[in-house]
Amino acid sequence: MPSEPIKVTINGAEIETEKGAVLIDVCRDNAVNIPSFCYYKDLEVQASCRMCLVRIDKMPKLQTSCTIKVTDGMNVTTVSPEIEKAQRSMGEFLLANHPLDCPVCDRGGECELQEVIFDWGDVEERFTEEKNRQPEKYLSPIVANDPQRCILCKRCTRVCSEWMGEDAIEAGNRGASTVIGTYGGWLNCSQCGNCIEVCPTGTLLDGVYRHETRPWELDQTITTDVYSSDGMQLSMGSRGGLVHRIVARDRYVNGLNGEFLDVKARFAHEFINHVDRIKTPMIRYIKGGKLIPATWDEAARFVAEKFGTYGNSIGVIASPRLTNESIFTLGVFASEVVRTDNIAIADKYDMSAFFANLSVPLCTHKDIRYASTIVLIGGEPEEEQTYTAKQVRQAVRNGGAKLIVVNDTPIRLSAKASQFVHVNEGSIDAFALAAVDPSSDRDIALKMGVAADEIDTLRKTIFETMGDLIIMVGAELSPDAQAVIAANAASLAGEDRRVLLHPLSPYNNSVGAIDMLPNAVSVDDVVKNSNALLIAGSLQDADVLAGKEFVVVQELFETETTEHADVILPAASFAEVDGTFTNNAGQVQRVRRSIEPVSRAKPDWMITLALARAMGAEVETEYSASAIFRAISETIPAYEGLRYPMLKDESNPVQVKRDIAARGVAGNIESLKKAVDDMQPGDKRYITPPVGHKLHRLTTMTSKTAQFHLLANGNPKPENLLVAPLEQFNLDGSPREEAKAEAAAIGLGDRSNVGGR
Repeated sequence: MPSEPIKVTINGAEIETEKGAVLIDVCRDNAVNIPSFCYYKDLEVQASCRMCLVRIDKMPKLQTSCTIKVTDGMNVTTVSPEIEKAQRSMGEFLLANHPLDCPVCDRGGECELQEVIFDWGDVEERFTEEKNRQPEKYLSPIVANDPQRCILCKRCTRVCSEWMGEDAIEAGNRGASTVIGTYGGWLNCSQCGNCIEVCPTGTLLDGVYRHETRPWELDQTITTDVYSSDGMQLSMGSRGGLVHRIVARDRYVNGLNGEFLDVKARFAHEFINHVDRIKTPMIRYIKGGKLIPATWDEAARFVAEKFGTYGNSIGVIASPRLTNESIFTLGVFASEVVRTDNIAIADKYDMSAFFANLSVPLCTHKDIRYASTIVLIGGEPEEEQTYTAKQVRQAVRNGGAKLIVVNDTPIRLSAKASQFVHVNEGSIDAFALAAVDPSSDRDIALKMGVAADEIDTLRKTIFETMGDLIIMVGAELSPDAQAVIAANAASLAGEDRRVLLHPLSPYNNSVGAIDMLPNAVSVDDVVKNSNALLIAGSLQDADVLAGKEFVVVQELFETETTEHADVILPAASFAEVDGTFTNNAGQVQRVRRSIEPVSRAKPDWMITLALARAMGAEVETEYSASAIFRAISETIPAYEGLRYPMLKDESNPVQVKRDIAARGVAGNIESLKKAVDDMQPGDKRYITPPVGHKLHRLTTMTSKTAQFHLLANGNPKPENLLVAPLEQFNLDGSPREEAKAEAAAIGLGDRSNVGGR
């Protein structure tokens, strides 16, 4: 419902805005800068820094603009000697205990306190008392803490509570002795690092990037996360061909996720420049023999000669981590070069049935934040789609949304739910049948291990919803269950109720892969029907390749899949390519090259085209990622008319035009009924999985960041918090006995900021 338009006067200029808007936001949206530290849009108001003071007519004192809602006719002054004097005084208080160590602070050059104080230029400090000094320390393997720099804005504590729902970091003590800390001195949480991101000073620091470069030395490249299907925007900082850090895009330019990132997107980037990267093509000339380094020309010629002997008995498999351009090129290679229908996507789950049966549009992440009711069927977004989970938590806490969780596991989000339908293990598909066949509620409820009135209560909540109803579908549901839910979502709509769908796809480009390869079949079918294989990426289960005659793999690292390869071709990482990913909201987002490809690696689409050219196919010589995307837009209806320049505004990404229509799923319902009849559900699970059980697991890419090994092995707390955990533990989490004495010898005097004021 649109808000009432009103007019306010700010510094003599009349501005039109909406009634109830926060004054500081209205000022900033109209190019009137107001300094603040504690205020953060969409977080609960703290009003503790007192920097955003303004004068409002008919009010006796200066007011904090972060706590004022605008009203019609309000007259506001933001700049005056009175206001500047008050703000300078607050700046002086903030510097009372703040160390003047900007030259050695990682935040130097992008510190909000530094910027505000520098704007005034001559803030005096009249305090002669000794500063409160605290030693630098570690709060986890990837979060460092310099408490003496803290200005107690409490952004970190609010983000931890409201965004993450973890309350892992909080203020302790009182008055001048207040510090930001953790229970027991150690962070046992998802390690998202959002507390680091929102910290306006150098109090909380990135333990992976710490002391590597100065911020102004980094080239910033705006790109898209390679891990999660949420499509989080990030800024990649590189220097001299090395990626040094990743921060959320919002620090420089607005992105759809603001300053939110998760632990993998923010910290697990060391695979990009890792020493174990495959650096050159390698050929196994004899089956079971050694891999021999080769030139690109030699490798392409060898593959072309071998593929030429197999005719159309060649299978092509694409990883859902590749760009749309690379996956599309593999599809063209399969259909036009080797002329085969044997093409598959190496995804953990298949969600093609969901997209083939859409009866309502996909929601955006902004829709989730402002939804009235959210129904989560399966999945565990807290661990796999973290930005989706953050929007759900804020919708419930800040927006009053009702959350219904249907799962066989008490996931952490179930604690936030107004209703948790706790089904028996392995019976969640039955819920899809209950959604379309109310007459069989009692029988289905028995299978699921729930009372029939629980389903009635769920339906009542849905049909009482006014506003947006969002149905989230976990990827682990069977194709029949996915199809039934997607096709029947439209039947839940009402006069004041809009229904939207949200797939919980596993990987960064799972959705794009389905779009690029609409006729893909299963990996098992492709392997079974092929004598030779071209695989871009790695398989979920590489054992299926045993006994295959000829296998070519495009990869970053040697994996279980490359062990079966006769030819390995070095692929470029997402930091070294241009292209696009499509996220779980169906939004197309740019991937931009930050550094040149490592050693002799090439983008996957370029490798595929080189093989096609070696096999005699006609390939345009001036091919580029943008040219391939143009071909995508001319071939795939959902992407029709799109070009790279249209994807510039990634704060509001372009959502592809999907075919939304009434679907006939009678066959799926019958298959689902049979599956439910034959279902032998297990017992209920009552234990909530620990935080990070999926987020912190070691994969080919995350394992290349040393700190992830400690997180995956129980996040052990070191005896000495002043010394980096990696110096005190082996990667498996066991103590390093040889380092114990050295760590014990380091005390407060070694880590304190000793010296004057």
